[in-house]
Amino acid sequence: MPYQAGSSAQRIRIGLTGLAFAFLLVLLGSIVSKSSRDNSVNAAQQTAASNEPSEPLAELGVAPGASDTTNNVASNKQ
Repeated sequence: MPYQAGSSAQRIRIGLTGLAFAFLLVLLGSIVSKSSRDNSVNAAQQTAASNEPSEPLAELGVAPGASDTTNNVASNKQ
């Protein structure tokens, strides 16, 4: 196989073009999958936030709640 001037430069150019194309393809796929994942995460966070109690320890009976404190203050004044 005879040596042709410029064939190695052409191979390098084709290789780098292929690498750039693969990088852009992976980047595009990552963006698409991230945007669909973010929508489902936001919906799950909103659902969890709406179901979250204002004072979870008070609901479990571990710590007194704010309503118990106001009732005690009102009963002390009477």
